[in-house]
Amino acid sequence: MKLEKSQMNLKDGIEKEWLITNGIGGYSASTVLGINTRKYHGLLIAPLTPPAKRYLILSKLDESVKIGDEQFNLYSNICKNYISEGYKYLEEFEKIYIPIFTYKIKNMIIKKLICLEHGHNTVCVLYRIKNEGEEANFTITPVMNFRDFHIMTTNIKLTARQQINKQKVKLEINGESTTPVYMNLSTGKYIEHFNDNFQNMLYIEEEKRGFFPEENLLVPGRYEVNVPANSEKEISFICSLEENIEEKNAKTVINKEIIRINELMYESQMIPKKYKIEDATKEEKIEQEFLKYFTIAIDNFIVFRPTFGYHTIIAGYPWFLDWGRDTLIAFEGLLLMTKKYKIAREVLLTSIKDIKLGLVPNGYSGYDNRPLYNSVDSSLLLFEEIQKYLDYTGDYTFIKENFYDKLTSIIENYVKGIDIDDNNIYLDKDFLISSGTENTQNTWMDAKYGNHAFTPRNGKAVEINSMWYNALKIMENLSKRFHKTKDAKHYEQMAKKTKEAFKNKFYNPKKQCLYDVLGDDKIRPNQLFALSLTYPVIEPNSEIAKNILAVVEKKLKNKYGLKTLAKGEPGYIDIYEGNAFKRDSSYHQGITWPWLLGLYYDALKNAYYSEKNKKLKKELEEKIMLFKSQTEKTFLNEMTTRGTLGTIGELYDSKHPYLPKGTMAQAWSVAEIFRIIYEKI
Repeated sequence: MKLEKSQMNLKDGIEKEWLITNGIGGYSASTVLGINTRKYHGLLIAPLTPPAKRYLILSKLDESVKIGDEQFNLYSNICKNYISEGYKYLEEFEKIYIPIFTYKIKNMIIKKLICLEHGHNTVCVLYRIKNEGEEANFTITPVMNFRDFHIMTTNIKLTARQQINKQKVKLEINGESTTPVYMNLSTGKYIEHFNDNFQNMLYIEEEKRGFFPEENLLVPGRYEVNVPANSEKEISFICSLEENIEEKNAKTVINKEIIRINELMYESQMIPKKYKIEDATKEEKIEQEFLKYFTIAIDNFIVFRPTFGYHTIIAGYPWFLDWGRDTLIAFEGLLLMTKKYKIAREVLLTSIKDIKLGLVPNGYSGYDNRPLYNSVDSSLLLFEEIQKYLDYTGDYTFIKENFYDKLTSIIENYVKGIDIDDNNIYLDKDFLISSGTENTQNTWMDAKYGNHAFTPRNGKAVEINSMWYNALKIMENLSKRFHKTKDAKHYEQMAKKTKEAFKNKFYNPKKQCLYDVLGDDKIRPNQLFALSLTYPVIEPNSEIAKNILAVVEKKLKNKYGLKTLAKGEPGYIDIYEGNAFKRDSSYHQGITWPWLLGLYYDALKNAYYSEKNKKLKKELEEKIMLFKSQTEKTFLNEMTTRGTLGTIGELYDSKHPYLPKGTMAQAWSVAEIFRIIYEKI
């Protein structure tokens, strides 16, 4: 996708972002104007213990050109009372594989290409300069730091000990000698700066989020390069945590990355759209471009965790790590539909590596890799994704050897009761699962500020019991497959009792939908789990199912996703804004989430598969196809015009203009929208 000069004014440009990743949890991100608006923006955010402990290393590169006596500053930064306006020289921004900035000054064109080396904490910047005018001097000034990417350096004087060998520089920033930073330029000369800090850079997005928005950054020196008159020049800049950077060249790294992505593109061509189109030629072009965006967006979330020796899934950029719940919800769209079966197996093995008393970890600490168990649903989601893995691969041997006993243990522990991290999980006498406390956040609606849980949902939650029934049915069938007849009968009987209790207790005839939690009749999207899993606890072609879908469509659905609470319900909030408390209080109280469209889609599919009446079946098919088409149109526009270009973020406001909010890129958003568009029914 390309943005022309007219699309890159200050107001619009600072709201459009870009993101590239390195396959081990690191990333590079900023706005299309090159203005950092978040404390999480930077050219090199490197995981010191991949994929965790991410540190901001290289914030940005500020370039300038001197022609005769005239100075042209290409950089753009924001301070409280000042904005440098280098973006005015920006002619074009392009982001398909990598971000490419094109600047024009008099008779000089400067292209700036940014790329991360896959599998390494290394950023490469390639400058291509075409000078059709007089001799010029080109200056590149690194703006740096060495900090946890969550914590800004405010009112601090940053220093660096430097070892300079021609264009190669070794830096120990703020006395950090165990993790030195290296940078190198392919030509020119390096001039060291002393006691030079960029004072009070302003991050306007952090200000909106209620955080102190200013920080100091280090300016260790500058590179100067002579650009002769009427010449063309390529300049390679490398910044890395690896020492051998003089052996690397930005052009080579970029070419390798393009080849790698093109190989992914080739694989993705095996995923053609499966529904009819009217204008094939026009649609094919859009299809090819859209599939390219999705291929790259999906790849961003797949990272290698060296401590495990397996791949895992990053939940979202910039601030999330690999979360069990998010991984499993995104699993089919990211890995199965794209035929990444080897990685899928690794991800499944990762999910059970630290299982404890039947609980799959919901994630790992970003600082010490300690497993976190604050989830009642991750373990139950595992059953569904194992079933999906089997649907795609038929690899029962892998599941039998690695998972059957673990799945059996999960069921046993849920029956006996689990109270790790106050999860308070147990099977009640009515064969329904109860979990949580008033201060526990162990469902996906997990916003919590201090000790205050905004949506505790303790007790018998609708999606947990839908997943419980589904898990029992999956175990029944696996037991039959593995010739464990006694186990199969046991799971069959439990599932029957759970289904009967669910039907008797969860339907709310007054609102003609399901209770979100028994005793709580708020209209929320979680009820769709009862219709959308492999084994729906509510018959998908029943009158109750039709009522549920009608309520969801009327009260919750919009083209960007499903709202987390219906308008008119107590506590409803439709704008995600303000400080951390205000944002967390609205997170699951009416804000729109794209991934929830996947539940709606699966509910429609299950209704279609189970419908016997030919006329009604045809109507459902047409409804699904229209939904697919509308979803594609909506998110093609989103991925090319708003938010982070080429991907899909976490959530949206629930009123016009439905602004994208939350993370820059979210795994389950990308996975579920991709699945809706490309899956065959």
